[in-house]
Amino acid sequence: MPALLVVEDDEVISAALAAALHGQGHSVRVERTGAGAVASCGADPPALVLLDLGLPDLDGVEVCRRIRALLPDVVIVVLTARTEEIDVVVALDAGADDYLTKPVRLAELQARVRAHLRRAPAGDGGELRVGALRVDPAARRVAVAGREVPLRTKEYELLERLARDAGRAVSRETLMRDVWDAHWFGSTKTLDVHVAAVRRRLADAVDGDPGAPVITTLRGHGYRLELSVDDDARR
Repeated sequence: MPALLVVEDDEVISAALAAALHGQGHSVRVERTGAGAVASCGADPPALVLLDLGLPDLDGVEVCRRIRALLPDVVIVVLTARTEEIDVVVALDAGADDYLTKPVRLAELQARVRAHLRRAPAGDGGELRVGALRVDPAARRVAVAGREVPLRTKEYELLERLARDAGRAVSRETLMRDVWDAHWFGSTKTLDVHVAAVRRRLADAVDGDPGAPVITTLRGHGYRLELSVDDDARR
């Protein structure tokens, strides 16, 4: 089973989290400081990090940034007692893949961990082509007009899912189910943040080229990856 890192300064909470994850067969280690977490990731990279935002030495958002810079593909799930939406958005923008609010429900924690560690099916392995966009499920690589686009794990899986239904509307519920977990708990704000990140990375890769792929927001429903770029799609 993949190794996990719990970053939590409260001994009671960290013990409960570690026990719940041990119960699923994971190897779990615990760090109680931000500096210790970053050092631990550098010395022995985990598959997933559970990161408390309220650490005694460094702000958890800064720790998230440092871990993400060190390990671009690691899954980071933040734990937070902060209830303001902006706090969650800042953490996701800093590189977190997901978040859980305290007090953490252990059954939900276990479900989220299973979902994040479960690799998305590769389908038939054939390349997906949408205009100038190329998605290679076998290699998990994306390119636009021949220029590779670096994407984090969930960003890639989100774009691949949209590409499989290019030109069609895909509901928020479908995206949450297929990219995150079949039994999703809580807000879908993480979806909006990840879509925004994918849009930025696609735009950055082509440096403003008007032929860049377009993900259209369908208010009250979900998103659509456009088959072609036109004025309506840009709006």
